[in-house]
Amino acid sequence: MKHEYSLAHLTALSLTPPQLIDVASRTGYDYVGVRITRVTPNEVLYDLARDRAMMKETKARLEDTGIGVHDVELFRMDPSLDAEHFVPQLEATAELGSRNIIAQLPDPDRERATERFARICDLAKPLGIFVSLEFPHWTETGNLREAARVVRAVNRPNAGILVDMLHFGRSDSSLDELAKLPREWFRFAHVCDAAKEVPPTMAGIIRTARDERQFPGEGGIEVCEILARMPQDIPYALEIPRNALTRAVGAEEVARLALVAARSHLDGPVVRSASVNVARPGAPASVPGR
Repeated sequence: MKHEYSLAHLTALSLTPPQLIDVASRTGYDYVGVRITRVTPNEVLYDLARDRAMMKETKARLEDTGIGVHDVELFRMDPSLDAEHFVPQLEATAELGSRNIIAQLPDPDRERATERFARICDLAKPLGIFVSLEFPHWTETGNLREAARVVRAVNRPNAGILVDMLHFGRSDSSLDELAKLPREWFRFAHVCDAAKEVPPTMAGIIRTARDERQFPGEGGIEVCEILARMPQDIPYALEIPRNALTRAVGAEEVARLALVAARSHLDGPVVRSASVNVARPGAPASVPGR
């Protein structure tokens, strides 16, 4: 089955939103996912909620290329940030024409976290925005079971779950449970791969998630088995940061390699670009000159 693909911003975070859109267009994606908040103090910030010049340029590139913004991130409500903090980002999401945002709840106060998730769903609803709760495996909302508990508790029609292959594969999450959850909870998936072994330190865990994921079929995560338990018509957002490879060949080539590998592994045989050669599933893609 052929799928629609989105280029998640973390795959090429060095690119501004307009540059990301141009790369997505040139390399064959249908959508982009745009990150408009800063997750770490040292991370680049593309503040489309306040930078009107960048917003204007981003919208112009969307119109010129036909690429859509599938989702906007990251609505990360830690103990210091409530839902109202993100109203400008919600409005920017709507201006970009996106109907999906990604939220996280790294908060040890589970009652407060659940209340905040309900509130951001309520703020998003008049804008036609669906809120997908992501469960990074090192946070308090760290597996599918906990994410499902939150979504059931808030009971909002625009609330669901984002399954990231890395987080699902490295958490105490069940394929059987995934198959039983409401289909309408799942609007898209974050697709990547990684080594089966979890790094022994938090620094190693974070480095994998933010810097060195693998293309589908290269690692030990059961990517196809996870996706088989989800709706088959949802877009796949390729969130595959590979910083070392990016330094070697550039962000655009990494985006191209990611899409060719994903199509080969998830969609079946494809006509391969003359500029890349994707090895059999389970082997790394080869890069010219390496």
